[in-house]
Amino acid sequence: MNGPDRTPYRQVLQAALLDSPAEPSPAGDPNRFILASMIAGQAAGFGCLPAHLGLGAETFERLLAGYFPGQAPAATERPVCELPEWEDLHKLLIDERANKHASEAWLAVIVASACAGSDHLWQDLGLASRDELSKLMWINFPGLARANTGDMKWKKFLYRQFCSREGIHVCPAPSCAVCTDFAKCFGPEN
Repeated sequence: MNGPDRTPYRQVLQAALLDSPAEPSPAGDPNRFILASMIAGQAAGFGCLPAHLGLGAETFERLLAGYFPGQAPAATERPVCELPEWEDLHKLLIDERANKHASEAWLAVIVASACAGSDHLWQDLGLASRDELSKLMWINFPGLARANTGDMKWKKFLYRQFCSREGIHVCPAPSCAVCTDFAKCFGPEN
């Protein structure tokens, strides 16, 4: 992102979202913090997600009404990027969800949509850190989180999982043990 640092603006937006009184059920949903981070990040110009996080206007309005009533941050307009693997990634996430919170279905759509971006998945989601993405994965898709034993970058890991499921041997994710970029995939992110 070019121009001035929008991090303070993002932090103010996220705080305002979290200060709004949610309905009882969403207030106890651990995804409320993660969703606030994504919405604030998107509105501040971070990530690649379109205005409604890939959910569509009607679903996004329901999310705001339940989780952040009275809040309507101005979204950053972006085109919806087509991703040929979207359905496969979405199905993987839906199949692996924890089935504890209704918001898991929304997050499966959002995460699959963010895979169209060109940065690390946490950045494409507009999150503040990779730790937030790891928390999202552990809460919503614990089987996938447990399977990522080598702490592979999440987008590459998701692609490997869906390719493995589909029996695709040539996959966008590299064969890590022999890859010359091993340190980039498993090392710390900036």
